Amino acid sequence: MQVAKNKRVTIEYTLTDDEGLVLDSSRASGPFSYVQGTGSIPPGLEAALEGRSAGEELRVDVPPDQAYGERDESLLEVVPIERFEGAGQVQVGQHFQTTDASGPRVVTVVGVEQGMVTVDGNHPLAGETLHFEVKILDVRDAGPEDLE
Repeated sequence: MQVAKNKRVTIEYTLTDDEGLVLDSSRASGPFSYVQGTGSIPPGLEAALEGRSAGEELRVDVPPDQAYGERDESLLEVVPIERFEGAGQVQVGQHFQTTDASGPRVVTVVGVEQGMVTVDGNHPLAGETLHFEVKILDVRDAGPEDLE
């Protein structure tokens, strides 16, 4: 069976950056399953897997426009620390969910100084070319529970 829309695909993968640093891998957490055509993985990776079969291994380089987009500096915002009331001590690297006109999004704290917090609304991998090594373990029809 080939990878196609509404097929449940199980893969092993390693994701690295341009310098070869491992950013994520299924080695620690076990194989990853998703439903093809639902936007569960970066579009460039999904396109590269389309039509492939179980047992195939491939290396895929996914440019930013087919992954998490280019960095958008307008998504950096400096806000008063009072907006984080009840969140405990605010530190660089923390993630918070917020809501704006386009809906919910996650921001990352990138600076805390003099009562002000700088948050970044970009995905942490925005602007990065993603390098995947993938092995397709299984392809099957997605059941109703997979499509929910």
